Amino acid sequence: MQEKQIVNDVLNQLKGSLGNYARVIAETSNPQLRQTLQQIRNSDEQFQFDLANVATQKGYYKPAQPATPQEIQQVKNELSQA
Repeated sequence: MQEKQIVNDVLNQLKGSLGNYARVIAETSNPQLRQTLQQIRNSDEQFQFDLANVATQKGYYKPAQPATPQEIQQVKNELSQA
């Protein structure tokens, strides 16, 4: 398996696990367990961010162009009307 495939697989797995953390945290009533899960999630989010930056630098991933200020305002307007 090539490095690019490994990086993409890890990023996809992290995306899934971050969603699972959100669901579990929302359903957890024990404050200590909730805090522990939040810390693990935060650590995984940072790792995902760092790995995504490496993937971008190596050319494994090309993010979409940033939205223009007009596009951002349009989305804000649409969401505020909902």
